[in-house]
Amino acid sequence: MTTATDQPLLRIRDLHVTFPTDDGLVHAVNGMDLTLNRGETLGIVGESGSGKTVTSQALMGLLKETRAQVTGEILLDGTDLNTLSEDRMRAWRGKKIAMIFQDPLSAMHPFHTVGAQIAEAYRVHNQVSKKAAFDVAVDMLGRVGIPDPRRRARAFPHEFSGGMRQRAMIAMALVCEPELLIADEPTTALDVTVQAQILDLLGELQQETGTAVVLVTHDLGVVAEVCHHVAVMYGGQCVERGSVRELFRDPRHPYTQGLLASMPTLGDDSERLRPIPGFPPSLLALPGGCLFAERCPQTHRVPDGRCHAERPAFLAAATADHPSRCHLETLTDTAEAVR
Repeated sequence: MTTATDQPLLRIRDLHVTFPTDDGLVHAVNGMDLTLNRGETLGIVGESGSGKTVTSQALMGLLKETRAQVTGEILLDGTDLNTLSEDRMRAWRGKKIAMIFQDPLSAMHPFHTVGAQIAEAYRVHNQVSKKAAFDVAVDMLGRVGIPDPRRRARAFPHEFSGGMRQRAMIAMALVCEPELLIADEPTTALDVTVQAQILDLLGELQQETGTAVVLVTHDLGVVAEVCHHVAVMYGGQCVERGSVRELFRDPRHPYTQGLLASMPTLGDDSERLRPIPGFPPSLLALPGGCLFAERCPQTHRVPDGRCHAERPAFLAAATADHPSRCHLETLTDTAEAVR
């Protein structure tokens, strides 16, 4: 018998996000489907404009007060976040779901000390005194590796270095021990050494708290290092998903293959990088066929011009745990497509 704990913590079903503009509807997310279990890390990768950040904003309910139109289901522990009022969603943020933003300097208030902001986040969900909340903030700053945390808690965000600000943002996101943490490009602006420290810190805190993590990034190297599963987005769609090991060993979608081929190899400067030619489709006027067809080097393998005429379904040729949105998956023998 299946119990509640056997169910995925996060399940996204047919998520669509559109933004009305003077030029028409921008189809930012188009039928996103994902699942994530407790204590696991899911990496969402793709080029800029693929829909990664909009998906994370939809998870946090940050699009409710905009003109965005959000449809589909975002089930967190069985509750559809799309059906919650703004008041209920505000009560969930921080306690059940939290986010680490890409730029902590702009995400933190410049007029309040770091400790006061972390303490305020804690008091929103816990009925404690200001002193008790401040002590929790100091303890959390110490846990994320801030030296002399009691003194640093009284400093302002601009007095922190980039790496320290990111650690403080992590402390604020995890102070109430949420079940789901969304990290939107948390290490993009950091140097390689600090980036590694931040990723190690996230892994250690995740083991302590059992928090599930959605990591939004363009860095496939980071995904290979810290994630259990990965979802590849293109044109607002998830075009391939699977375990990190499966996807890196056997990428099935031509776009995923292109992303991996464009990665530099450490210590090998004998071969030029192979960028993906062309540009992503306009989200104002999506093509009727495969969204990657205009850039895909393998459309000749699919008969009858199907790639340009028909939107492919999310199918799995070898395993249901590694589906790909590509017409090649419908061919029982890919050798027939070459003939």
